[in-house]
Amino acid sequence: MWRRTYFLLILVRIYFALSPSYLHPDENFQGPEVVAGRVFSYPVHKTWEFTSAHPIRSTFPLWLAYGWPMYMLRWLWEGFGYGEVSPSLVYWTLRVLMLSLSVVLEDWAIQELVHSQRARRVALLLIASSYVTWTFQTHTFSNSLETLVVSWSLVLIQRIVQDKKRSGVLASSLLGFFIVAGTFNRITFPAFLVVPSFSLLPHFRRKPFSLVFIALFALLTAFIAISVDTAFYTPGEFTFSKVFHHPVVTPLNNFIYNSNSTNLAQHGLHPRYQHFLVNLPQLLGPATALFFLLRRSRISMPLVSALSGIALLSIFPHQEARFLLPAVPLILASVPLPISKIQRKFWISAWILFNVALGIIMGIYHQGGIVPVQMQLAKTDETVSHAFWWKTYIPPTWLLNGKNEELKTIDLMGMPGDEMIEEVSAVLPTCRTRRPPRLDRAAVYLIAPQSAYFLLPYQDSTKHKNISLEHVWSYKRHLNLDDMDIPEDGFWKTMGRVVGDRGLTVWRVTRDCWSEQQ
Repeated sequence: MWRRTYFLLILVRIYFALSPSYLHPDENFQGPEVVAGRVFSYPVHKTWEFTSAHPIRSTFPLWLAYGWPMYMLRWLWEGFGYGEVSPSLVYWTLRVLMLSLSVVLEDWAIQELVHSQRARRVALLLIASSYVTWTFQTHTFSNSLETLVVSWSLVLIQRIVQDKKRSGVLASSLLGFFIVAGTFNRITFPAFLVVPSFSLLPHFRRKPFSLVFIALFALLTAFIAISVDTAFYTPGEFTFSKVFHHPVVTPLNNFIYNSNSTNLAQHGLHPRYQHFLVNLPQLLGPATALFFLLRRSRISMPLVSALSGIALLSIFPHQEARFLLPAVPLILASVPLPISKIQRKFWISAWILFNVALGIIMGIYHQGGIVPVQMQLAKTDETVSHAFWWKTYIPPTWLLNGKNEELKTIDLMGMPGDEMIEEVSAVLPTCRTRRPPRLDRAAVYLIAPQSAYFLLPYQDSTKHKNISLEHVWSYKRHLNLDDMDIPEDGFWKTMGRVVGDRGLTVWRVTRDCWSEQQ
């Protein structure tokens, strides 16, 4: 029975992996956008993390995770004579890759970490039925990669500790590689390994060669990673002398940047209890209550790794829920289910409802129209000069398939409506006669949620506003949860607007010359 349920949940995971929801801009701009620009020569947008004088994002893990699949895809696609690889194909290939890594590596690691067969089955079903696994783990987040590296680092630590007769050369070498690769991927990675690493100390006393191989491969990996970053960020031809004289050590830059509270304030400051009291329940839902059923015998290395990692991350005042992704499978693999049949049935029902609701919201509707709109703009025949995005996340420009050489993408974020109209109007041709604007001019697009009622008067030709909006294309499965005016409009009115009029719409913007001449 549990096997059929598990394989059914894999199908659910596949469904959400192939749904174009957009959880956070970092899933594109901290990974695929940067690598795609190098592999396919797409015009891309690089964020400040890659363009500052002291870059804080390493490209070493990006090449390991996304670079080789892109190169393989380009080699196969061009080898079979299909021409250039479209960004949409790259996008879905990476989604399938993250799905595969989640199903194979994440679930495999849990089977290694949980020793009891009965507990292992429960752990696999809990993880496979979590919306976090369906959504975050199938997206190209550095946090999703961190989850895999943390889990497998714990597996390697466990293998080394359990091997009383040998040094565990292979496991030690891999652990040295993972420690450095995980740290270059995310500076938060060591927080999850600090406490579990103490279990290695007795083994090092018995088998010192284990520590030697960990250090040796860690140093080798660090040298390669620094060389890759130095080559990426330093202009001109690369030479190894640059690594020794002017190395680019991104984790160090990252640590220095995040140690400054002024820098963190730009991204939002949170109370120290944010991770434990807000973010963790947001990810675990009803599973949070299972902490109260824990007994001392259930406290395992995965649970210690998760809780100690969360505690260390709570020291820093900037705390986002996705920072805790590595802890989710470790906790779900450690907590027990209620013993009472009635309590268990009630908990399972709550667990299913929670994950189905969050799965639908986050996995299908959350900013779900951004990627489809970009793919639609990439294949439109109309010449477009400007695309203004309002009340959405910043769109991944690499999906435009090179059109961003002529199409300028402007992210207006949550700018007030009147200011937004001024920004859009500034690029429209002026009205010189009573004749309507020429139709052969490049179009100007405004992409905004259907729930943005501020735009309604501009869609009605009888209102005679200074600009007019003409519907071009829309994608219905889009929910904008960042445009909630509950204090002003009330809960039900706001939800009726945001949910009832869900969707993302592309408008062609023209100047209403008749209105201006009145």
